[in-house]
Amino acid sequence: MLFLLGSIVLTSYLILSFKVLERLGISVLQAIIFNYFACVVTGAVVSGSLPINAEGIQQPWFPWAIVTGTMLIIMLNIIGVCTQKIGVSVTTVANKLSLVIPFIVSIFLYKEDAGALKITGVIIALIAVVCTSYSPQKEQGGKSTPLLLLVVLPVVLFMGSGILDSIIKYVETTHLNDGNNDAFLIACFLTAAVLGSFMLMYKIATGSEKFDARSIPAGILIGVPNYFSIWCLIHVLKANAGNSSAIIPINNMGIVLLCTLVAAVFFKEKLSKLNIAGIALAIVSIALISFG
Repeated sequence: MLFLLGSIVLTSYLILSFKVLERLGISVLQAIIFNYFACVVTGAVVSGSLPINAEGIQQPWFPWAIVTGTMLIIMLNIIGVCTQKIGVSVTTVANKLSLVIPFIVSIFLYKEDAGALKITGVIIALIAVVCTSYSPQKEQGGKSTPLLLLVVLPVVLFMGSGILDSIIKYVETTHLNDGNNDAFLIACFLTAAVLGSFMLMYKIATGSEKFDARSIPAGILIGVPNYFSIWCLIHVLKANAGNSSAIIPINNMGIVLLCTLVAAVFFKEKLSKLNIAGIALAIVSIALISFG
């Protein structure tokens, strides 16, 4: 339960931090890159070493770490753009509706049990997450908001997040143990940091972006919690082996609820009656999934 709570709180912090970056005028890309370098350092401190060596590269999990790291830098940039241009709530719903993908994968690939209560809970969760995150102002978006940001990016975020969760579950099931969890995470974050650095160098060289020194402390403040958010998710999946079809929906619903409430309190994103109904439905869905 502690790992699950940690994953929910830390992931919510990560999503909400992009709204803070917008208000401070700090480059999202640069903060994300330094965030991943901070993740690498954090992982090295946690494991007591930097477990990326010739032996590690030959491990079966290493190619998956490259794939995961590549997806991390792409998806986090999309989350950053969506959060700033569309809003915390809509970004969160697009991100966490992806719970459907790992749920289906867990049922068919890992033969996990899917009783009537659990399936009903997931259906209610989909309704709840839409109700909780729906905002008429954000849906309309205004004439100045391109259609790409309103439609295409949320869809890409939905698909990418679901695939990323499924990959992490697959690697955790087939390749990871207590001895190599940290090595896998560090390899993922190092891949994301290197790819992000190339992106930044290209942007600086072409004059489309200027270096912002504030992105370094911002990246550190995001990176340390980011590392532990995925660390917690892997540990909660490991502790609940054979039940990821319940854990991932509960994790995602918790993130939606927390992000919505914090956005309402600190960023003044108003909660409508529909939003409140969504929160109530989310509580019901979590109960059904947990006991199903």
